[in-house]
Amino acid sequence: MQLSRTIGLFHGNIFLYSSIIGAGIFISPKGVLKYSSLNIPVSLSIWALCGILNMISGLCNTEIGTTFPASGASYFLLKRSFGAVVAFLYVWIKLFAYFIGLAMQILLVASYLIQPFYPGCSPPELPKKCLALAILWSLGILNIQGLKTVSWFQTISALMKMAILCFISLTGIVLLVSGKKENVSRFQNTLDAELPDASQTAEAILQGFYAYTGSALLINMAGEVKNPARTLPRSLISALSTVTVIYLLTNISFLTVLTPKEIISSDTVAVTWMDRVFPSMQWIISLGISASIIDSSSSAILSLSRTIYAASKEGQLPRIYSMLNKHHSPAVAVMQLIIATSIAIIPSNLINLIKYIGLISSFLSALNMVAILKLRYQNPDLPRPYKVWMPMIYFSIASSIFLVVMTIFQSLNIEHIYQFVFLFIGVLYYYLHVHLNQVSVFSEKITCSLQLLFNVSPSEDDEICICREEDGL
Repeated sequence: MQLSRTIGLFHGNIFLYSSIIGAGIFISPKGVLKYSSLNIPVSLSIWALCGILNMISGLCNTEIGTTFPASGASYFLLKRSFGAVVAFLYVWIKLFAYFIGLAMQILLVASYLIQPFYPGCSPPELPKKCLALAILWSLGILNIQGLKTVSWFQTISALMKMAILCFISLTGIVLLVSGKKENVSRFQNTLDAELPDASQTAEAILQGFYAYTGSALLINMAGEVKNPARTLPRSLISALSTVTVIYLLTNISFLTVLTPKEIISSDTVAVTWMDRVFPSMQWIISLGISASIIDSSSSAILSLSRTIYAASKEGQLPRIYSMLNKHHSPAVAVMQLIIATSIAIIPSNLINLIKYIGLISSFLSALNMVAILKLRYQNPDLPRPYKVWMPMIYFSIASSIFLVVMTIFQSLNIEHIYQFVFLFIGVLYYYLHVHLNQVSVFSEKITCSLQLLFNVSPSEDDEICICREEDGL
């Protein structure tokens, strides 16, 4: 039993569209505009800059996926470069960030779907959370059915949300070209607007980064990609280029119809936009946005379950997580993610939450880039089917560190302390469970019970072994 390589160029693009385009494009316009001091040119420039930065980071990640063509490639890179402790903490931090991000997306979907039943007021929390749990567990069951089943769902959902964003973009262009004073006036005298300072710019970039979260999906699934050296770079370049253009056009469309103040005062920008342009079709945009976020959430489950799978195969997480069912899916890893997300507590302020997740993403990105650089000097003869240009690595490291440092120094608060506490707990867990290898008879009984319950068996992957003793790790 092993993970099979079934993802080609087409499905690689589909998975990236599904993973990247989610809640971000419908939430982040508010934050980017707010921290850009309502300056439209700066706001649009930041959207373009985020696309370029993610492209550079993605190409660097492509080197990871082609050098270590295994599921959870980033994990193996960090273990090879920095050792087992850092690799484990990478998984530990990523689990924490994904639990929060996934729970936030599912709750957002539930809000969109339940809002029409409570016109003129906010929906109650209980039915919203019940609906969110139903959606989450449905996605978990879908992922347990294997990659082929997920693929058709991702394809349909990706095409649906691309159609919605193209509709919004084209409508905005038509309104702008038509030359109506109401629409054109929003872009007049924009150069006279106030400019944000460095800390505000960093905040705005973090908000924009959230909309591009998910571009590393294929890297974590490199063990299921056909011919990774060819498929990974082509899929990433084509998908991110398309997404960046669509995001820019979508934001221009929002600004054509709504004023900057209207955008930052709306929690559902796309719905407000549709209500202004086609009031009778408002329900369509709500349904489309919900499908878009559900699709992105499914991709997040797919990606993170592979990282858990990789850490389990290396003995850093319980062995049961690396066992596969008859559909070649790490079923227990998927269910662990679903259960943890179900009990996650989500802050009510989405902008602060995006900033929190964006900070963690920037830190992990910087860690990956430093690992690539270290390995270039540590193992120069290591086979690299795809080798990124060295200045791109330096640039990606510098931009990630800048975002992390500026955000922490600009607003040091209790949330940052929570991150360090969580990191300390991760070190403690590693020392007790992995370093001392404390596996009790009770845990072995749980493993056997779960193996029977989920009908899973140990995997026999032929993925390259990256962290052997002869490598000095």
